Amino acid sequence: MSRATTIQEVLKQLDTIIADAIAKNNRLGLFAYVYRRTTAEILQEVQSGSFEDNELLEELDVAFANLYLDAYRNYQHKEPICKSWEFAFVNKEEPLSILQHILMGMNAHINLDLAIATGQVMRGKDIVSIQNDFDKVNDILFGIVNEMQDKLSRVSRLMFLLDIVGKNSDEKIIDFSMRKARQQSWNNANLLWGLGPEHQELAMQTIDGAVLKISKFIKSPRSRIIRFVLRMIRKFEDKNVGGIISKLRAVP
Repeated sequence: MSRATTIQEVLKQLDTIIADAIAKNNRLGLFAYVYRRTTAEILQEVQSGSFEDNELLEELDVAFANLYLDAYRNYQHKEPICKSWEFAFVNKEEPLSILQHILMGMNAHINLDLAIATGQVMRGKDIVSIQNDFDKVNDILFGIVNEMQDKLSRVSRLMFLLDIVGKNSDEKIIDFSMRKARQQSWNNANLLWGLGPEHQELAMQTIDGAVLKISKFIKSPRSRIIRFVLRMIRKFEDKNVGGIISKLRAVP
């Protein structure tokens, strides 16, 4: 499968990943579904001319998506990938909740891939010129996250327990903030853009290491109570990936 060059091609490749995940009951399809929903929303906004520079925004979105698609393909072919994506992929069989699987993918993609893609696309350009559109995507993703949290609460019936036990706790995994993640990604993008391609490797490895630490926290929060609640949530969730995705698609 060749690299995508348009958002439509990204959607087709995500559809292939989702279909394969459903056929194999592979939980990597859970993040792929959420990401497809996000990408479709961004395509709609691009087609509506909602960004200051729609052509540049599509270029960024495709570069962003290709980092995930490349990581997925390389993992399937047992080729080296970054540590944060490797952690998300190798834990696909672990007895984790639906939410945890999705968050590990979101963490790697937003905190690492988005910074790399932005730095690459804006090479030789003024990175500040894309900030307004970057922030608009931020708002779009924030809305999708709220939508998905509501949908997940209907297919993961005990998710409300996280709100109860984590109400006043810094350990509350549901507080993984898309908006904060994207702000950090913007900071990292500026760092990589400023360093230039010849000096980026060490910085990307450092960012990858920090993102990996977040993924490890998502998998196993420090709080024993939160870990127990997550196991309970998982126990009563649907274990069939096709069934989960079908329910998410069906929920208005």
